[in-house]
Amino acid sequence: MNGKAWIKNKIIYVAFLDSSYFAANYLDMIKRQIIGAIDKIDFPEFELFDLGCRIDTGATSSAIHCQNIIVVQANGIETISFELLDAKHPSYNKQTYCTKDFTRKKVRSSFGQEEVRYAITTDVVLFNTTYTTQFTLADRVKMRYPVLIGRNLLRQGFVVDVRKKNTSFKHKSHL
Repeated sequence: MNGKAWIKNKIIYVAFLDSSYFAANYLDMIKRQIIGAIDKIDFPEFELFDLGCRIDTGATSSAIHCQNIIVVQANGIETISFELLDAKHPSYNKQTYCTKDFTRKKVRSSFGQEEVRYAITTDVVLFNTTYTTQFTLADRVKMRYPVLIGRNLLRQGFVVDVRKKNTSFKHKSHL
């Protein structure tokens, strides 16, 4: 950065000698959606709507609460079956989902402990826009929010403002 910065009345002012630097970054920023620390997300493929989610810029990948994960191999093809959410969640639909399109992924917890999780790719809706991204299937029963949004989804056009909440859900409500 080739410029100068100063503070006046608790506002940071920045002057760039090269205005193209500022213009390029500014244009990139205004194209992004501002999402808060928590929000609600839709999973149309699973007919799950308005699920609470925590936004976590420290998490590499996204995760969804899941139970009864079973991997079966038949004729040399692995298939995974799972239930999203659990009976305590109001959106729990007792549905078992199956797919051949899954991967195994090493995930490190905030405590530094590594584990292997299964991951699926699915569509989600935020700000009335559909995004395709990968979610690990995780036991989040002890967590307040059944969905964790990590950097793999945030990189698709979001800026996080932790002072805000439910910005996508409020946007959805106004349409």
